[in-house]
Amino acid sequence: MVMPSIDNLIPSLRENGVVGAGGAGFPTYAKLKPPIEYLIINAAECEPLLHKDKELLKRYGAEVLEGMKQVRSFLGAGEAILGIKGKYHDIIDALTPLLEPGMRIHPLGDFYPTGDEFVLIYETIGRVVPPGGLPFQVGALVMNVETVLNLVWNRPVTHKYLTVAGAVNDPQTVRVPIGISLREVIEACGGAAVDPYEVITGGVMMGRYIQNLDDPVTKTTGGILVFPPGHPVIERYRKTPDEINRIGRSACDQCSFCTELCPRYLLGHPIEPHRAMRSLGFSVDRTAHVLGTLFCCECNLCTMIACPEALDPKNVCAMNKAELRSQKAVYPESGLHRPVHSMREGRQTPLSRLIRILGLHIYENKGPYTEMNWNPARLVIPLKQHAGAPATPVVSVGTRVREGDVLARVDETQLGASIHASMDGVVSQITDKAIEIERG
Repeated sequence: MVMPSIDNLIPSLRENGVVGAGGAGFPTYAKLKPPIEYLIINAAECEPLLHKDKELLKRYGAEVLEGMKQVRSFLGAGEAILGIKGKYHDIIDALTPLLEPGMRIHPLGDFYPTGDEFVLIYETIGRVVPPGGLPFQVGALVMNVETVLNLVWNRPVTHKYLTVAGAVNDPQTVRVPIGISLREVIEACGGAAVDPYEVITGGVMMGRYIQNLDDPVTKTTGGILVFPPGHPVIERYRKTPDEINRIGRSACDQCSFCTELCPRYLLGHPIEPHRAMRSLGFSVDRTAHVLGTLFCCECNLCTMIACPEALDPKNVCAMNKAELRSQKAVYPESGLHRPVHSMREGRQTPLSRLIRILGLHIYENKGPYTEMNWNPARLVIPLKQHAGAPATPVVSVGTRVREGDVLARVDETQLGASIHASMDGVVSQITDKAIEIERG
């Protein structure tokens, strides 16, 4: 393990293509802006059936702590905190003796969404990120476990750790080459236990419904979840915007449960999903009525758990949020600052309840790490796997590459990250979206 020097940390992160591995894909070099009071490592992993971060801590816990120490030093942070579910006693017991001064482990409750960075910040340091704000405004920076490892290892990001779970014959966590198809990964884990099957990547709460199993794994793919057609989770993802609006308009009885259980509302943010639902069926000043949806984090708790009518407040909020942003709408400063809800602790959603309500209890809830040898004939490596501008190819068709070679870069004046070859081979095709490599 050769950590980049402090002076070379930012350039190496950019060149190695390190981005947030927890899902957002924000280039890591752009987040590391000292000074910061608290560095928080997000190992909450609150999405049901996912075990990637836990398995990485079991296998590479010492390396994660080394990365925490180095990043803390770079940022000048007073404290580095590892936030992990308190139920993982074995990991906490193993890592506690390795902690150095200025580092601590914070046991988290088994709730959803403790992995939301605003919730995690409140749980670990007791500060509330302002609505529409960023963690640095309360002196915090949050990083994912796998992101820290990619930083520590100081090498091009060519592989992704992810959990394969749900209706598969052998649920497990694996390390796969970026660009391999979802179909190949599922087959390597024993294949689907049902036929036909449907797939969600990322997680059941904030994931993406997959329509093409030949889609590639990217730097932000944290999980591949398999379900039979007709499973309640799949049915939620298959609803069209027209269905969501039509059913919501006719069936919402304004019970406001969606608001009362909303994690951001409970932190004092002015997000009220029931008001967005109300706007579907009543002639109101729609912009003013749904302005609070600007602060929706799209955790999906309102849709998947809170609504007794099985409506979809999350997507109504998301559609409203997109519309408001296109209008450049701004929430009045006078209404932004509210206290944390006095009933917040009693309104958190236990992960066990979420698993049962969503019909996930029938699946094996574990994902042990398994080392695999991959030999794909072809990889499709997207040029945009990160926030910011897509990378521009620096190779051409016919170029022979080795694993780790740079395939594409983003201009230094733009936000982005380099893209690398995930195996030895030959560039066989380049499009405006991806670079294809064939083994050979």
